Amino acid sequence: MADRPNILILMVDQLNGTLFPDGPADWLHAPTLKALAARSVRFQNAYTGSPLCAPGRASFMSGQLPSRTRVYDNAAEFASDIPTYAHHLRRAGYQTCLSGKMHFVGPDQLHGFEERLTTDIYPADFGWTPDYRKPGERIDWWYHNMGSVTGAGVAEISNQMEYDDEVAYNATAKVYDLARGLDDRPWCLTVSFTHPHDPYVARKKYWDLYEDCEHLLPEIPAMAYEDHDPHSKRIFDANDWRNFNITEDDIRRSRRAYFANISYLDDKIAGILEALEATRQEAVILFVSDHGDMLGERGLWFKMNFYEGSARVPLMIAAPGLAPQRIDAPVSTIDVTPTLCDLAGVSMDEVMPWTDGESLLPVARGTERTAPVMIEYAAEASYAPLVSLRYGKWKYNRCALDPDQLFDLDADPHELTNLATEPAHAGTLASLRAKSEARWDLARFDAEVRQSQARRWVVYEALRNGDYFPWDYQPLQKASERYMRNHMDLNVLEESKRFPRGE
Repeated sequence: MADRPNILILMVDQLNGTLFPDGPADWLHAPTLKALAARSVRFQNAYTGSPLCAPGRASFMSGQLPSRTRVYDNAAEFASDIPTYAHHLRRAGYQTCLSGKMHFVGPDQLHGFEERLTTDIYPADFGWTPDYRKPGERIDWWYHNMGSVTGAGVAEISNQMEYDDEVAYNATAKVYDLARGLDDRPWCLTVSFTHPHDPYVARKKYWDLYEDCEHLLPEIPAMAYEDHDPHSKRIFDANDWRNFNITEDDIRRSRRAYFANISYLDDKIAGILEALEATRQEAVILFVSDHGDMLGERGLWFKMNFYEGSARVPLMIAAPGLAPQRIDAPVSTIDVTPTLCDLAGVSMDEVMPWTDGESLLPVARGTERTAPVMIEYAAEASYAPLVSLRYGKWKYNRCALDPDQLFDLDADPHELTNLATEPAHAGTLASLRAKSEARWDLARFDAEVRQSQARRWVVYEALRNGDYFPWDYQPLQKASERYMRNHMDLNVLEESKRFPRGE
């Protein structure tokens, strides 16, 4: 166990990291995650590589930013020649398995996973490609709109609940299967849910937990459209805000459902961890989200920006030899792949020159973390790439289309005061701009994104003309190998499928 530990990755979607100041906030009904936090290293200031599903997840899996992976948006192909943690661990002898969402786009729907238990919840083709050639164009059938907010409330089943029920069922069954010991390799099981991602709809059982919640309104209320920064205005326009009247009741119901779905996830995770404990298996456990959700702060919803609600995520690691503690140093989800390899004793030396992340084990063991955290965004609601550095208490945002932004997160945690034009902070601005310019050539980045978008529009339209073979993953179930069949010895079958074994 110590040399090649089993690894259980619990991933959720769009979970706001500010709700995890040191594990789940006290007022959240999340006993399982609170118990996990108590035995974990908790990274208070963890950030996504990109605040959108597919680019954020590709960065998480590869340890590379979108400018390297070329997964710029939710319809960009994740190339098969980019090693992920699943490749690194599998190469070292691990069995690797995914239950749930990873939003892979393209014909490779495994990316190092030996087994995948479910299909994905989102499409695998190029149909969701943005187009920088048409700034301001809304593609209504797949762009977010504010209907998720006005439609918030209670439901006992939804598209998303159906999916996560299946994810949890398959993950729990896999934990039991791993306990049977039919494969003596160490394992890495990734369980990836789509909640609490909008739409903001929850089962009554969990909705009722937040009837008297004191956090149903955002701390920073909605601002007038003209008072927002240019990128936030683009997000409002992309979300079709003018065609919706968002009331205070809409906000309360949306946030209540979102909190309820954190409790829903807590129950799902409890079942998986109970199966792990009942089968006496040990594993490193990592809990993370792909990005956050603004939840109405400033009037913004969903993600797609660098504000804390969107870009900051929960990240916790429970592992032998790591003392439970809170780490305040800024870190990133792109650090997860090097960390997992470090925990498993797997070398990434062959690809480290092209990797943006670094192992979190040194900082968890007391070494000072000095490298800035990098974030990129080049998807819907942008007309040119945006980049961000979190360095100490500072956050510096840059885009060729917009004025620079500089925030002191210690003094201004809600990022209300842009210090980029303040003479007193000119030195800090110049230093961070130099670091940003050394890391990013924005003109080149923009050209690469535009080339990718233009190519994908051609390919998507071509593949939709005539016979269509989708890339969406089809889980394979071999019925002839399940339960009892006549090519099996019943005595052997019953013994091998039982845990613990009989006398």
